[in-house]
Amino acid sequence: MMKRSVLGVKHSLACALLLAVAPLPAGAANLVKTYSYFAIGGSTLDDIEAQLSRRGPQVKSTGMRHPGATQMAFTTRVSYARTSTSCRIADAVVTVKVKVILPEWRRPRKADVDVRLFWNTLSADIKRHEERHVEIAKNHGRELEEALKATYPQKNCDAAKAKAAAITATVLAKHDRAQLQFDRVESVNFESRILRLLHYRMERIGNGQLPPA
Repeated sequence: MMKRSVLGVKHSLACALLLAVAPLPAGAANLVKTYSYFAIGGSTLDDIEAQLSRRGPQVKSTGMRHPGATQMAFTTRVSYARTSTSCRIADAVVTVKVKVILPEWRRPRKADVDVRLFWNTLSADIKRHEERHVEIAKNHGRELEEALKATYPQKNCDAAKAKAAAITATVLAKHDRAQLQFDRVESVNFESRILRLLHYRMERIGNGQLPPA
């Protein structure tokens, strides 16, 4: 069984090369999402774990390599409307840019069926894990946009800008806590989750709902 650490994936607030756009529903923050892949080899579970540890993306917050990662950056455009007595946020557009980094196993011919089965299960769970990081970021981008638009007028535009900065800092701090909490829960439940997913995948293969590994 692979160690629990193989799913200890942390997010990194960093800019990424962005190749594709996936818009959210109208009225919500914008999401720009791309994928990149790193190749691993190995014909045994130990080989695969070693490859993930050696080739996986390095995350600045931990200094370690991980089996997958999601890099995120929030960009906010705010416009203001001024009167003789006040200034308010007229509009706010939040763009969440994410880059999902996933492993791609170059399967050798001699890899056993049980190793292929485990890899299919693990890689699907890594992808699900990273997509949940994207969902958390997307939700907080929407929350930030709505919070900015809901602010009351301030006495002047400097005060309105300060208010926008304070709201942004609060929501992004909340976002970071949510991402870390998600990783903590996922790490604790890793072994039981993988065993459950393996059993479910084997059942589907047995029922002809999935092809053999």
